[in-house]
Amino acid sequence: MMSYLLWLCPRGYYLVLVWTLLTISSAMPPPNPVKCNDDVNSSDCVLSNSYGIWGDRQTCRAPKVVYPTTEEQLRQELANANKNNLKVKVVTRFSHTIPKLACPDRNSKYSVFISTEKYDSTVDINMEKHTVTADAGVGLRKLIDTIEKAGLSLVAAPYWEGVTVAGLISTGAHGSSWWGRGGAVHDHVIGLSLIVAAREFEGYAKIVRLTPQDPLFNAATVSLGLLGIISKVTFQLEPAFKRSVRLNFTNDSDIEEEFMEHARKNEFGDIQWYPSRQTAVYRYDNRVPLNTSGDGVNDFLGFQSNPILLSKSVRATEKGFENTRNVGGKCTMASSFVAYKKLIANGFKNNKLIFTAYPVVGHQAKMQTAGSCLYSSPIDITSTCAWDPRINGLFFYESTAKFPASKFGAFIRDLKKLRDLVKPESMCGVDMYNGFLFRFIKASAAYLGQDEDSVVVDFNYYRASDALTPRLNQDIWEEIEQIAFVKYGAKPHWAKNRNVAFLDVQKKYPKFNKFVAAKNELDPKNMFSSEWSDEILFGKQEGLLNQGDGCALEGLCICSEDRHCSPSKGYFCKPGLVYQQARVCRFSPTSTS
Repeated sequence: MMSYLLWLCPRGYYLVLVWTLLTISSAMPPPNPVKCNDDVNSSDCVLSNSYGIWGDRQTCRAPKVVYPTTEEQLRQELANANKNNLKVKVVTRFSHTIPKLACPDRNSKYSVFISTEKYDSTVDINMEKHTVTADAGVGLRKLIDTIEKAGLSLVAAPYWEGVTVAGLISTGAHGSSWWGRGGAVHDHVIGLSLIVAAREFEGYAKIVRLTPQDPLFNAATVSLGLLGIISKVTFQLEPAFKRSVRLNFTNDSDIEEEFMEHARKNEFGDIQWYPSRQTAVYRYDNRVPLNTSGDGVNDFLGFQSNPILLSKSVRATEKGFENTRNVGGKCTMASSFVAYKKLIANGFKNNKLIFTAYPVVGHQAKMQTAGSCLYSSPIDITSTCAWDPRINGLFFYESTAKFPASKFGAFIRDLKKLRDLVKPESMCGVDMYNGFLFRFIKASAAYLGQDEDSVVVDFNYYRASDALTPRLNQDIWEEIEQIAFVKYGAKPHWAKNRNVAFLDVQKKYPKFNKFVAAKNELDPKNMFSSEWSDEILFGKQEGLLNQGDGCALEGLCICSEDRHCSPSKGYFCKPGLVYQQARVCRFSPTSTS
């Protein structure tokens, strides 16, 4: 989800960006993820994700989409699907999942999309118990704002607010914290309602109310939409509070030793690492009393609206650097970007206007999550989110790995060895985006959650428009992927990553069999499964390590033969440089196979 406002020339970037930030007040609305050939009858429909990575009539379509507005209507739609032996996929007003979890099988004739887009009216706050119960389709921003008006705060939230209540817990979305209940949002859930298939005498579908005492609760919280339809979610809240944030841009020399102490001392702290710049950014982020002076806001730079022409120009420039193998050009952009982020505090603003000084103090509701490019004026068609697929703007991979805290330092040391071996300039491609973002989440009781305190690392990097086009320094990013997911056994984020990150994923979860048992109990007919979800969850990827020509370029396989790369363009399957068991596509124009 992390794309960034960049610029075209190092001397002019301050002027371009300051002008941009001062003149944009609204943006073109993001496209609806569901499009139907027959809009009147909502039939012959295709689901696309928000990045344009997938969504066509071969891979993600259903004959019909329905829009229930109440819990009972939601139950009736599932009952109808069950009665008629249809496959079901639940979709929302947003679609930011990178794997095709929301897609039916390719043979989608007997399937239906059930959308929660219009099921978003109820946000019920219990002031005595400090809880809130919301409909599944309620957006995160609406939920947070309603809670704040009541004098309460939701402690954990993802950094991107373009998600719904049910969507964010289903995929394990998180912020950053080892304190209290932790940074994962599902660990703040104390109740949920799940609509599941039932027998004929039960009406073909029924509503199951779950609390942490129920055996199925820990399966239902992070369920990937595979157990049933989440209809309502209850969160534990706390009295309203403010947060105080300060970013410290410094040398990265001790980052592999300091990350754990940083997490322990700062409730919402995170770290951004720019390896080519040898820079670490420590976020000192803690709660302060509600009467602390300050009305700050988190308007994260990457989630602000960008002029369409600027986004297209940035993409064209980066593509040009890729085609000419211009590492220096990427490094110039990376250096300028990091400098600008430092200048504007990465989008934190004092008193809702601009950044003037640290600390930035603001209400929890305004500091924990961001997404201003989501909010729009219908008449403004000149700006939008930088990754909006309609504009041919930024296009990128997002890899996200969850490490046990005890293994994370060794991972960073391996990356430093790799950086120093190939020269830091080879990693400028990731620093043009957001470098490596480290966040912290606690051990969770959820069967598909992390079983011990963990560090989550996200990194974004260039993705070619053509799936068979190799990337500059492709071998570096593939080796980092394999160091994370293979050498250290990191768990993939369920809503992100290329397919190779999910190899043998079931072996990484001690309670995976309990999740499968719950799935078999609640969905014995596999109404909510598809070939795409099976591919991710159950590792049904028998051909993954023996795919066709070019399969490694998009992460559909780990190369074992040169043809899995692009030998005609000088990319051959080679061992890793630091992790020699890795197999990566490396540019070597004189190589012979």
